[in-house]
Amino acid sequence: MSMMKIKKGDTVKVIAGKDKDKTGKVIRVDAKNGKVLVEGVNMVTKHTKPSAANQNGGIVHQEAPIDISNVMMYLDGQTTRVGFEIRDGKKVRIAKKTGELID
Repeated sequence: MSMMKIKKGDTVKVIAGKDKDKTGKVIRVDAKNGKVLVEGVNMVTKHTKPSAANQNGGIVHQEAPIDISNVMMYLDGQTTRVGFEIRDGKKVRIAKKTGELID
């Protein structure tokens, strides 16, 4: 994937999987593997050993990556596809549903 339509900081809605219909903010995008990390979505339980950073260790709940095809841009209370246009000599993202500028 050369150009990612979803970026860090975007609000997305999960459209498939166990967390379907949940919304959250994108924490990280992994373009190489086509994965995104979404706040509060795809939570997993991880058992950690004690370390310098975490003295006690124990059970930690954290987000796991979700495939980018399973999320959709969420703007103004509705999902929309993302398109690209050239405006003022710059390539910008636009919402396909409303035609408004995303960034």
